[in-house]
Amino acid sequence: MLALPNTPRVGMLIMMIAMLIAPGMDVFSKLLTQTLSPGLVTFGRFAAQTILMLPLVLLAGQLVRPERGHLLAGFFLAIALLTINAALQVMPILNAIAIFFVEPLILTVLSAIFLGEKIGWRRVVAVLIGLLGAMIVIRPNWEAFGPSAILPLGTAISFACYMLVTKSMAAGRNKLALQFWTGVVAGAILAVAVVIGGNVQIGFLAPSIPNKYEITLFFCTGVLAVISHQMIVHALARVDASAAAPMQYIEVVSATLFGWWIFGDFADALTWTGAAIIICSGLYVFHRERQAGAG
Repeated sequence: MLALPNTPRVGMLIMMIAMLIAPGMDVFSKLLTQTLSPGLVTFGRFAAQTILMLPLVLLAGQLVRPERGHLLAGFFLAIALLTINAALQVMPILNAIAIFFVEPLILTVLSAIFLGEKIGWRRVVAVLIGLLGAMIVIRPNWEAFGPSAILPLGTAISFACYMLVTKSMAAGRNKLALQFWTGVVAGAILAVAVVIGGNVQIGFLAPSIPNKYEITLFFCTGVLAVISHQMIVHALARVDASAAAPMQYIEVVSATLFGWWIFGDFADALTWTGAAIIICSGLYVFHRERQAGAG
């Protein structure tokens, strides 16, 4: 990864691959939420990630003291994954992701406000077209899912804030340490939440003892988390957050395939039409970044 050119084009390619991998974590999480609480599932993911990353950080000599940004990133990522796992307990993966896809719009606005990134009209249009494609994919039905439909919105806001903090820290810092401490902080927050949930009997935070199968799924989630989020860090070190935002729509492609293959959520013609729109919007931003720099 470190040997790759430090260019926006490479950054967006890395982001696209990371987004194709990311729904695998949702698959494992959805399988786990069938028997465990969303709070415990989220904690287990971060615990596994921390165990897997510790030797990598030590070997790379990047076990530095955590910074304020690590704390913020960990907090936002903990909230993002807790809310999406709670949604996945009752919703199909594609439905949750479709609602979550307001996140690139939020990230685009936040990156302009807090990072001073210039957002041209072409980039804004590409994000909006990608959002339209995401809505075509699932056509979220608020009545069908009730209050659970609000949860992916919380995920979208929290993940946009996580991406913003990560972008601000990605350039010129130890990238393994950034992800490691983010996971440690998120895991600590979830550990406290699960303990409190057990004491006051909050169902979606209830603790329990996972079996061998569930522990295996935790580590599968952890492996994908290490790979995908390390790729996100490297991508954001090369490209503006607002330019990376439309790349997140690529996630719906693998989410569609996983949902059909594992959970039997068959994709109809409109789903594939929406996926095509999403891909085209992402590729257009990639083309503009390569040909003319930031849109």
